[in-house]
Amino acid sequence: MVLPLRLASPAQKILLVVAVMGVLSGCVGVPVTDPTTLPSGEWRLDPRHTSVTWGVRHFGLAWTTGRFDEVSASLTFDPEQPETAQLTAIVDAASLSSGDAQLDNILTGTAWLAADSSPQIVYHLTHVEITGENTGILTGDLTLRGVTQPTDMSVTFYGGNYNLLEGREALGFSGDMLIDRRDFGVGNLPGSIAGTDVRIHIEAEFLKD
Repeated sequence: MVLPLRLASPAQKILLVVAVMGVLSGCVGVPVTDPTTLPSGEWRLDPRHTSVTWGVRHFGLAWTTGRFDEVSASLTFDPEQPETAQLTAIVDAASLSSGDAQLDNILTGTAWLAADSSPQIVYHLTHVEITGENTGILTGDLTLRGVTQPTDMSVTFYGGNYNLLEGREALGFSGDMLIDRRDFGVGNLPGSIAGTDVRIHIEAEFLKD
């Protein structure tokens, strides 16, 4: 017979949670960075552990930064042939967030991202170049404001691990991209006020389908 556990105080409940987390953390291994040991197939982005941030120079001084709050992506991955990976990522243009609501309205408006008429920013992978043990260059078609341009992204593969909370395998990557906003018709201010270079940084986890 198993008796129910009764916790007399909040302190005991906290201690129990800490103990359980300690047991779980002991079950989590070091990420596996050898792609040939990881499962192949379809993966989906875990949006709760993903961020897409951007930065633009302001008056040639500090970088104004923000993020996109809504992003999705699908990945097809063959560990024996990582260069054949397929990736499509979609960002909701209206989910731009700078921490300033007035600026957000300007940047998602007609002169900038035109989120009403072009609600999605899409990146579709076309080529993978392996440059190191855990690095590569992705070339893909980036569509922004309805304009499509080939765009490179440098990536670092963090490896794979078993996500206990999801009960599935997970992969982790980072990516960096530099675009010229003028190539996509973004913005109506000169570069001396709002820089033409846009830095995009991505931290992404994928879960095995």
